[in-house]
Amino acid sequence: MKFSQRIGKNPIRTILQVESMDSDLRNRLWNTFLEEYIDKIDNYTAFGDESKRGQICKIIWKEFFKYQIDKIPSYSNSKSVYVDGFLSYVRKWFFEAAWFEVYDFIEYIAFLDNNLIKVGFTQSCNLILESEVSGYRILNEKIAQITSEEEILAIEDAAINTDKWKSVSTHLKTALDDLANRKSPNYRNSIKESISAVESFCKIITQDDKATLGKALAEIEGAHKLHGALKTAFSAIYGYTSDSSGIRHALLESDVDVKFEDAKFMLVSCSAFINYLKIKIETKI
Repeated sequence: MKFSQRIGKNPIRTILQVESMDSDLRNRLWNTFLEEYIDKIDNYTAFGDESKRGQICKIIWKEFFKYQIDKIPSYSNSKSVYVDGFLSYVRKWFFEAAWFEVYDFIEYIAFLDNNLIKVGFTQSCNLILESEVSGYRILNEKIAQITSEEEILAIEDAAINTDKWKSVSTHLKTALDDLANRKSPNYRNSIKESISAVESFCKIITQDDKATLGKALAEIEGAHKLHGALKTAFSAIYGYTSDSSGIRHALLESDVDVKFEDAKFMLVSCSAFINYLKIKIETKI
C-alpha cells in the first residue's frame, strides 16, 4: 500500500472510483456516448424531416436537460437540429458536471438505448466502467453501486492495520494493484494474493512459518475462540485457490474465467477477515 494511501492522501476509494471520476473515466465515457450511441444512430435526413439522430438529440434536450425546445441548436432554414451544435453544448456541460451528474446522464442514455433506439450502448459502457475500475455499473437501465462504503472501509482498515507486518501488507497491496490495474488487470493473481495475505497473517499469529492456512486456522480456533463456521469457510476458500484447478495452479482449458467481481469479493472478504482476526488476538492479549 502506498504511503499516500495509508495516510489518506490518495485513498483506496479514489482508486476504485466510488465518489469520484478521474479524467480517464470521464473521457472514455464521453467517447462511448459519441461512438457507441450517437454515431450509430441514422443521421439521414429527407428534405423537411428530422433524422433519427436529430430526434434523439431533441429528446435529450427536452427530457434530460429540461430545456426549451426552441433553444436547441438548429438550422435556420429547416429548423432541424444542428447535431454538431447540440453535441458542442453537451460536451461543455459533460466536462464541467459533477461526477454524479455524469452518471445521471449515462443512466438516461442507457434508458434511451434500451427503450427507443437500441445500439448496444449499455454493454459498451459497462466494459468501460469495469476497465476503469468504477464502483458502478448499469443494471436494468439504472446506475447501481457495486462497491459499497463498507467494502472500501474493510480494505482501507486492513491496509492500515497490517502495515507493521510487511508480508501481509505486501500481499494486500499486490491484490489491490492487480485488481485496479486499468491497463492489464490480473484477477486470478489478485485472488491468490488476497488469500495469501490471510495465510501470512495466520502464520504470524501462530508463529509458525511452515503452517498451512488450514493448520493455522485450527490453532487460532482453539486459542482465540474463532467461530468454527468462519474457520470452515476460509479453509474452503483456501481449497478453492489451491486444488488442482485452483487459482494457484496453471490454467486449464476447462477453468472458469475469473472476473472483476470475483477478485473484488475475495479482496473484501480477506480484508474483513484480517481485520476480524486482529481484533480477536488483541482482545485475547
